Amino acid sequence: MQEHDNIILPDYKEYPVEEMTSRSKMFYEEIKRRHTVREFSDRPVPREIIENCLKAAGTAPSGANHQPWFFSVIGSPEAKKQVRIHAEKEERAFYEEKKAGEVWLDALKPLGTDSHKPYLETAPWLISIFGQRRGGMHAGEHKKNYYVPESVGIATGFLINALHSSGLVTLTHTPKPMGFLNEICDRPKTERPYILLVTGYPAEGATIPVHATVKKPLNDIAEFI
Repeated sequence: MQEHDNIILPDYKEYPVEEMTSRSKMFYEEIKRRHTVREFSDRPVPREIIENCLKAAGTAPSGANHQPWFFSVIGSPEAKKQVRIHAEKEERAFYEEKKAGEVWLDALKPLGTDSHKPYLETAPWLISIFGQRRGGMHAGEHKKNYYVPESVGIATGFLINALHSSGLVTLTHTPKPMGFLNEICDRPKTERPYILLVTGYPAEGATIPVHATVKKPLNDIAEFI
């Protein structure tokens, strides 16, 4: 017995195969211009742009459609300073006290990363992305959420794409542990911070590591069976 309501697929658009091929190529050419940036400008970015990108992220698929994510957007200089203080403390343990281990640190050397994170104060927006263990489709619900890491990861991908398409650059920052974000963002302990997404304009003359431009060819990441 059917226990749910359906509607006719409301807004799907079909294109001729030639146009589909062209659009797929255009999307690839556009998204391959996306680069992780660690040098940000302090130029302001209108809040409306961030809000639109967050709404795009909120359309991502999720387990049972519970949408188990929450985006805390940090824009005040005071809050960004606190994030930097806490993040750099964890990063010093990671890099300088070698909490990460030699193998991991060796893997990071071509990227030139270290414990200094000035962009956490320079960039206009930091988006702290939380996964919710409990919730549901509506605010105030306390149901069990399903496939939380997978759902949050997909939504984050949507968000990064939306920000890139809007003309902004991003950095996925993941200091460990990240519990300090719960306190700064006033989020409950039942929510887990997954990623701190830094976004804004690139600084003038911003560079990226050559190492980061190397992407595996299609044959190394996919096969058709």
